[in-house]
Amino acid sequence: MSGHSKWSTIKFKKALKDAKRGKIFTRLIREITVAARAGGGDPGSNSRLRLALDKAYAANMTKDTIERAVNRGTGELEGVDYEEVTYEGYGPAGVAILIETMTDNKVRTVAEIRHIFSKRGGNMGTAGSVAYQFKKLGLITFAGDADEDRILEAALEAGAEDVVNEGERIAVYTSATDLHSVLLALEAAGLKPEESELTMIPENTIEVHGEEAEKLLRLIDFLEENDDVQNVYANYEISDEEMARLEAAS
Repeated sequence: MSGHSKWSTIKFKKALKDAKRGKIFTRLIREITVAARAGGGDPGSNSRLRLALDKAYAANMTKDTIERAVNRGTGELEGVDYEEVTYEGYGPAGVAILIETMTDNKVRTVAEIRHIFSKRGGNMGTAGSVAYQFKKLGLITFAGDADEDRILEAALEAGAEDVVNEGERIAVYTSATDLHSVLLALEAAGLKPEESELTMIPENTIEVHGEEAEKLLRLIDFLEENDDVQNVYANYEISDEEMARLEAAS
């Protein structure tokens, strides 16, 4: 089980927790606002905004809340000016970690991220120390029991880079720039994805076990809990047997 695949599972579990605390809405609102500010308020010509809106509707965010977030981004309403900042570091066993944040106070955010690393067995790195180990790709996912042959044919015809059956899901990988066009092509073919997003895929993974695996997942958990953190990516690999052991012990 690779780091990016496992992280999808962790993200899903975290999303359930965050929904109860209201955090998922906060993160979605920030993403909508920043996407609208960067590329305009029309999702037809702003693929990043469209992806953010899809996630917001899937999370049952109200239309009024979404429109206010878009209008803040386009400047029609006043709002907090968020800045996108990526932090890098290493966790237990030398696992590389990328943290994407949206913050209105970089001094606060970097202090909090550094504190989490130092308290949870990691080390914060300098810019560029980790990023080279990841590649930005588009990711479109379908349920594991979806028609793999139809997905494969439509995705490759639309220019996708790869289609992988990962058991619980079928993953379509695209270049970062082709995500929107491949997504539209799949939908035009009558296929309904569960989720689509830009993600960071590790070039290589590190296998972790036992106490180091437990510490690593705890570190990632604390990073994800931070209010300014949008996404966390790591290049670890944990076997299914090890994950079952960790879950049973938790």
